[in-house]
Amino acid sequence: MSAIHYFCHKYQHMQSLSELIELVTLDKINDHTFLGKNYKAPWGRVFGGQVLAQSLHAAYQTVSDDRYAHSMHAYFILGGNIDIPIKYEVDVIRDGGSFTTRRVVAFQNEKPIFNMSASFQRKQEGVDHQISMPNVFPPEELMSSHAQIEQFKDVIPDTYKRYKSFLPKIFEFKPVDNMLTKLVKNSPPFDNIWFKTCEKVAQSIPLQHQLLAYASDYNILRPASMPHREFLNSKEVFYTSLDHAIWFHRDFDISEWLLYAIDSPSASNSRGFSRGSVFDSKGNLIASVAQEGLMRILNQGSKKGTI
Repeated sequence: MSAIHYFCHKYQHMQSLSELIELVTLDKINDHTFLGKNYKAPWGRVFGGQVLAQSLHAAYQTVSDDRYAHSMHAYFILGGNIDIPIKYEVDVIRDGGSFTTRRVVAFQNEKPIFNMSASFQRKQEGVDHQISMPNVFPPEELMSSHAQIEQFKDVIPDTYKRYKSFLPKIFEFKPVDNMLTKLVKNSPPFDNIWFKTCEKVAQSIPLQHQLLAYASDYNILRPASMPHREFLNSKEVFYTSLDHAIWFHRDFDISEWLLYAIDSPSASNSRGFSRGSVFDSKGNLIASVAQEGLMRILNQGSKKGTI
């Protein structure tokens, strides 16, 4: 749903964190039905991260305060229309002694465009281990995405215009590697990106989860294209999310730097598969993400620039 194929469309950037929180906070119709507005995304379709965050917000409204999401698994069924509000219906699947399960279906014009299952758990003591964070440069030593894209201006002007238009202002991203090189030349399917909100976020676990769900849809599919950039750059390519999963492992603060370590084990049949591990700056693994996305070549003619 997070299509990168570019559409000419009147759009507006969110300027503040309060706008994002307002976006992911739904209007209650009844105990299990909620209504959400849309971010006017520059690519002309509903942003997948928005629907992930809104669906998780809807599910959270139906569980007790001592239950927190530990996983969510979503499928994007139809591209969302940014001019039509989205209705979320929550099914109460089970309320157990330790776990709570919810299913959320998103509708536009009475047609399902997205569904998601989420599981919630009471906090419990248990064994603890994790993988190590990659050894990368800290964010203080890196350029932001906004600064890096200025390098595109004369080399790949079409890509410069697109990135300039859709990079969010409410998050700060700092790629560990040079973006220009990875968008122009073939490279291994690995990417490391630091990110955080540009403003402080309240220490509410549900809100932190919703904002991470929103941000997790940025950048994750890019490594699936990295081994093929030189071929894809000459084509018109449509990218969009097909499914998305998040596992929340530990508490975190999204207004502090987080490292998104992404790899792509496979691309085939016009689909790319990516995995992401999210670490805080102390090296704690706070979440894991997986997504498969469509990478469809629209025509066989050549095209200037990249997508």
